[in-house]
Amino acid sequence: MRWGGGDLSLCLAGIILPVSIAVVGCGQTTSTSHSPGTHDRLNFVVIVADDVAWDDIGAFGHPTIRTPNLDVLARMGQRFTQAFLTTSSCSPARCSILTGRYPHSTGAADLHDPLPSDQVTFVEKLKEAGYYTASAGKWHMGNAALARFDRVRREAGVSSGAEFWLQTIRERPPDRPYFLWLASLDAHLPHEKGTIPEPYRLEDVVVPGVLPDLPEIRADLALYYEEVSRLDDNVGAVLTELGSPRNDARHTVVIFLSDGGRPFPGCKATVYDRGVKTPLIVRLPGVVKPGAVSASLVSTVDIAPTILELAGLPIPKTMQGVSFAPVLRDQSAEVRAYVVAEQNWHDFAVRQRAIRTKTLKYIRNLYPELPDTPPADTVRARTYQIMERLRNAGQLTAAQMNCFVRPRPPEELYDLIADPDETRNLADAQDRRTAPQNLAAMLDRWQAETNDAPPREQRPDEYDRETGLRLPGAEPRAHAGSHVTD
Repeated sequence: MRWGGGDLSLCLAGIILPVSIAVVGCGQTTSTSHSPGTHDRLNFVVIVADDVAWDDIGAFGHPTIRTPNLDVLARMGQRFTQAFLTTSSCSPARCSILTGRYPHSTGAADLHDPLPSDQVTFVEKLKEAGYYTASAGKWHMGNAALARFDRVRREAGVSSGAEFWLQTIRERPPDRPYFLWLASLDAHLPHEKGTIPEPYRLEDVVVPGVLPDLPEIRADLALYYEEVSRLDDNVGAVLTELGSPRNDARHTVVIFLSDGGRPFPGCKATVYDRGVKTPLIVRLPGVVKPGAVSASLVSTVDIAPTILELAGLPIPKTMQGVSFAPVLRDQSAEVRAYVVAEQNWHDFAVRQRAIRTKTLKYIRNLYPELPDTPPADTVRARTYQIMERLRNAGQLTAAQMNCFVRPRPPEELYDLIADPDETRNLADAQDRRTAPQNLAAMLDRWQAETNDAPPREQRPDEYDRETGLRLPGAEPRAHAGSHVTD
């Protein structure tokens, strides 16, 4: 069911949004009846963290990482405990969000691929409807996407990526509805010391099972924690600014999420939950019940159609996601039975597909001869180098060895209720054969429906898998962005 727009009491069972947008019944929407000069339509602010794991935020259960502002946002809005990325890779994930399409369908499936000019995004649809559109922070989607925004402020080699966030909010035209894309660099590698005034102690660190519990690795995780807390400080500044009378928080939807898992081995750039699960929070005054928690499955491919529906605008047929607006009205509502994630080239050759329900995950490794090597900057970092030494000494657990295993099993199946950390592959268990066959058939249908065809040739590694250094003769991939501000 598509709902959006104006006096929503017809569709929202008595919950009335404090804006007025033209509606033609609950199943149809029209563009707004107001002129672009009015400002009583919903505004949208999307805040995208960089490589922050879903469970590394206080509101999502982390016991020691200090994220008071995100915790407040969660109390003001709705927290999604089953939200997933389409890929755990920076630029493909962000292009997927903007287009409402899976990475292989955007023409920008690999890391650093620029978004092609023929792709439709929700940004220009908002712009065509009179919205002011601006982006500030990390830009990682190429030059063709720049025209979708009225203003783009790109990071200039600065540390957090948030230096222009508040200025971008303050410079918006006061007489137009607005969409802001605020993109962080936290907590992407490399991690700096002195990020926050109160550093984390080694005893504050909770070491995930895919990493060895050693002081040096705790120290690396502590620096990552500090960047998560700096991100939280920047989110707090945005929330304070949006709360000013000029910005009218009552008419402003705030969406927070991360574009990938923590930048450590076995996490980012995988299709496991620790790579593709994202800490999605949505604040929508007058509709979302404060403090609501939803366990409904949603995908970041659904964000574009959701925003357009909330804005009262038609959803283009190009978009492959589904609006989760009904879940904002009723956190128990369901809009999809499964989510799908993919992993394509990210410094190294890889091709994986995963389909996940609430209870099972099925993974297909299409290059099983290759290990699940993390990104090159992670390989170069101290934690991975320590793990290589422990691997050579035979001192890693099976879970910690996972990123080194070659060949990999062509299929993986996990019981997410009994094994939420996805450590026990049941694909070959005799009593589980029906489940992978059913999920495999579902994945086959999804691949056919989205035209997910294999590439003509396997793209080679750009870096050495042991050292993370560029291979001799490897052509550097053109970066789909710039580190120069406007």
